[in-house]
Amino acid sequence: MNDGARLLLVEDDPALGRALVFALEQDRWPVDHVTSLADAFEAVLQRSYRLILLDRGLPDGDGIALVAAARSRTPRPSIIFVTARDDVADRIEGLDAGADDYLVKPFSVAELHARVRAACRRPVDRGDQTTVKAGHLTFDTISRDVRVSGRPLPLPRRELALLAVLICKAGRVVQRDHLEAEVYGWDDEVSGNALETQISRLRRRLEVEGAGVDLRTIRGVGYMLRA
Repeated sequence: MNDGARLLLVEDDPALGRALVFALEQDRWPVDHVTSLADAFEAVLQRSYRLILLDRGLPDGDGIALVAAARSRTPRPSIIFVTARDDVADRIEGLDAGADDYLVKPFSVAELHARVRAACRRPVDRGDQTTVKAGHLTFDTISRDVRVSGRPLPLPRRELALLAVLICKAGRVVQRDHLEAEVYGWDDEVSGNALETQISRLRRRLEVEGAGVDLRTIRGVGYMLRA
């Protein structure tokens, strides 16, 4: 999986797009939302995604055109078509093109969550770890469950996204720009000290919980989590 398990939603209907982003964020997935095939290509070139939720009927083309480009990325994202095209021939075409799943509109939010979890359970690379540890902290890269000495540690969405990146790169410096890209979506308005505020909150929380890790600021570069 990529560090922050970020998802890309490609959906041109504004109301449905907002609803899907809200539903996914409620399940603690960071999401980028674009509304056209051209923007989807740009997003895939600029950022790694764990999963792409892809509409087919986009204003500038069929979403199926994105599959080959997305699959050429390393690590390769999983792809779920989310579309109103429900003919058997359309489903076969989408799956044969390289998609992992095909979800037909309308669908329930519960089913969407289940399909996303199932797609993200598939390892990105052979032997991919699903549990990462540092100090007394453990992070499950599939369920995004955080524990301290076996105790659940609920985290707000952005603190969870930060921890996901930092613990997967424990012992290494993570550049500020990389963290901001993983934690904040394209449409978020990010103030100059927003990241520092989130880091400070996460640091205090880990200290209070006795996580046995040190979240260091590397001045002028970024941040590092180590046991």
